[in-house]
Parts: sequence; structure tokens; C-alpha cells
Amino acid sequence: MSRRDLPRQDMPEQDSLLRLRNFDEVALGYTAEMADLEARRCLQCRRPTCIDGCPVGVLIPQFLLALQDGDLAESARILKSRNNLPAICGRVCPQETQCEATCVMGRRGEPIAIGRLERFVADWERVHGSLEAERQPPTGRRVAVIGAGPSGLTVAADLARAGHSVVIYESLHRPGGVLMYGIPEFRLPKSVVDAEVRYVEGLGVEIKLNSVVGRLYSVDELLRSYDGLYLGTGAGLSTWMGIPGENLNGVFSANEFLTRVNLMKAYRFPEYDTPVHIGQRVAVIGAGNVAIDSARTALRLGAREVHVVYRRSSDEMPARAEEVTHGRAEGVSFDFLATPVAILGDEKGWVTGMRCVRMRLGHVGEDGRRVCYPMEGSEFDMEVDMVIMAIGTRPNPLAFTDASGLQRTRLGTVVADPITGRTSRERVWAGGDITTGAATVISAMGAGKRAAADIDGYFRLEAPVWEEPQPVL
Repeated sequence: MSRRDLPRQDMPEQDSLLRLRNFDEVALGYTAEMADLEARRCLQCRRPTCIDGCPVGVLIPQFLLALQDGDLAESARILKSRNNLPAICGRVCPQETQCEATCVMGRRGEPIAIGRLERFVADWERVHGSLEAERQPPTGRRVAVIGAGPSGLTVAADLARAGHSVVIYESLHRPGGVLMYGIPEFRLPKSVVDAEVRYVEGLGVEIKLNSVVGRLYSVDELLRSYDGLYLGTGAGLSTWMGIPGENLNGVFSANEFLTRVNLMKAYRFPEYDTPVHIGQRVAVIGAGNVAIDSARTALRLGAREVHVVYRRSSDEMPARAEEVTHGRAEGVSFDFLATPVAILGDEKGWVTGMRCVRMRLGHVGEDGRRVCYPMEGSEFDMEVDMVIMAIGTRPNPLAFTDASGLQRTRLGTVVADPITGRTSRERVWAGGDITTGAATVISAMGAGKRAAADIDGYFRLEAPVWEEPQPVL
């Protein structure tokens, strides 16, 4: 059988009814036999377009060839030469719109399951022993990284490999950022995040926890102690609709809800003393990955019904198709072309319902998405007792306290060159959600890699000259 005729290997999963009773990982991973069969589908193209689709430039054909040859240690080495967090990316990155979307095999059939193979190799390496990463001789340069999320961990690891001394300042009591507080255990086990963080620390990176930049330290203060500074605090501040009733009991932001469940272990109450309120009829507003995570989490915590309410159609949903499929299988309902205009409550201040209007789609806007309009006279009420707002996030302004000369947009994001990560402030770089708003893990990692390369190049010049960035606003 030729490589083109080999079928794509399906991912084993927990049964949809069984997994509603636990927070164990849904996707169970490939067996060694399945990984071998899937890797053998790779054509080893002369021009591997799959690499072009990867934001961090993983050498995909090379790590798959080593996997085919049975040399898993070499496969892991190749993989980690470009990707510092492969076990995470193999689980949560949207490969279907990136590396797999540009796979030659996908032109006539199913693309190579690159993400699943990335996960397999990374998991094998985690079980059989971490690789010894090569490091350049010490340069004497010191860099402060603000935020231990995917962008901060990536830039820190790359700079440490290049011989620079790196300290990460993390505001929370555990490193990982959105990987730790935002993505549920059933999608990304925290043991996987912990292992990836240990790898970064093994490169010599120091992580200072409970260190809130903007309170304990300021950007200006850190710049007096470090040669360079990277802002990677993400976008953790919730966005609200500004409609009546948002202050009622039973209304949560998705960030608050998921942080209590994931980081503070509310899903293991009373073992962990962090209870979280769960209604019987829950509405989640929005249709991105955060919304789907919130909906699936609410079902696992005991909600009888969960409705994802989205103002556009299913075709415009920003969530990964795989996560939507999992949500449907678990019982999540989807209410499209509808949006709330008010949240209703009782005399005690608790949510009792939601007033919505029907929407219609119009032309494609400047952001590439169709504009939606409310339909006159289409109001209707939904009976719900809990509402989770998952309509986006923005950077927390606290990090910008005493950060003189740092240019920001009207949305609160930092203005930075998309190629180099340079900001308007000399010796300050930025990347990830703090510059783009809420985006994907892998895009934040890509920004971290590009900034690390520029920081390293800047330090290695005998007489560094700061060039004003040319940002894309």
C-alpha cells in the first residue's frame, strides 16, 4: 500500500457519556503502532509547505522521518529544537488551520495528523527522560520576562539557550499563564504543563512567582536592573457587554469561572476548598475556544442544560472544530444568530433569565468577519439561572504602571513590531496576547520566538542601535 493510500489514524477518546463524569483527558493519544502508521503517510516533500504553516517553524518532515525510523529520541530532539512546549501544542493548537492546512496530503485527502504525532513524540520524551538542550556560553546579558504564559516561556527558553540570563516574573502562584488557569484539565492536563515548565527551568531560567509587575516592581525599575525586558502578560482582563443585569448573582466572566475551576481546583471540591456556583440552565455567550471550554466545564460540574449563544452562524465560530464536535457529543446546545440585550433577575438579585434578539448577517467587515445586525421585533426570553460571558479579553493595565514611553492602542494592547516584537520603548519587547488581544497559544509562542531572535541579535551587536518599530496597528 502506498503512502497516499494509508488511512489517517483516528484519535482514541473517552466515551462521551463516561467523560461527563470526570475531568480526565478526553483525547487519549496514539499508540506506538498508530503513530508509526500515521508518520508513514508523510511524503517527505522536497518543499515542505507544512513548515510554512507552523508559527514556530517546527521541522515537521524531519521529526516524522525519525519517528518512522523508530528513533524517538532523535524525533524529540528535532521537535524541541524549534518548539519548547510540544506536548502542549500537540493538544491545544489549531493544526487544522496551520501546518495541516498546508500539508500536501490534504490536497487529495486527509492531511497528516501532525499535531497528534507531535503530542505522541513529546509524551514519549516526557516519560523516557528529558533531553539535554544545548546552550551557548554565557553572554553576561540579563533579561526580565513579564509573564510565564506560552509567549513568556518561549522567549525565556530561547534566550537561555542563547546564553543569556533570564528571570521570569509571574503574578500567579503557579507558572503557565492561560495554560494553567484557562484551559481545562480534560483538554490539557496540568501535569503536562508542569513538565514543560520544568524543561524551561532546566535551561537555567529562574521563575519568580507571586511577583506582580505594576505593584511589586515597575517596568522602569526592572530596566535599571536588566539589559532587556519582554512583556508577555497576555490578555487576562475580561470584556463585558455593558447590558442591564450583568451585575446579578450568577453572572460570571469566563476568566473568573475557568480560573476558579482550573487553577484553584474547584472541580475537586471539597478536596480543595474552592467552591464554584453552577446553575441548572447555563448560557455561555460567545463561541470561541474559551466559550466551549466554559460550556463543557459547566456540564461536568452538574449543569442540566448548557447553551452556547452566538450572534453569528456556525460557519463563523472561531472555536476549533474538534472542540465543537466534542461539545456537541457531550450535550452542549448551540443557539446561533442570537445575542442577549439584558439579563433578568429576581428580587433577591439572582439570574432568572436572559432577553435576547435574533440577528442577521450582512457584509464582510474589515476584520474579515461578517457584520451582524439585530432584527427588529425579534426579542425572546431564555430561562437560565447562570450566565458566563466569553466574548473576549484585553490586557490588564496594571502591568503598565510606571512604564513611561510605552505606546498602546485604544484597546489597551501594546504597540509592537509584528516581526521583531520591538516596542516604542528602547530595550522593551512585547508579544502574544498583550499585543494582539486574545489569540492562540501557538501564535503567542511564535511571537516569543521572533522576539527572542531579535533580542539576541540586538545584544550581540557591538554597538546596538535601536530602530523604531514599524507596527501594524
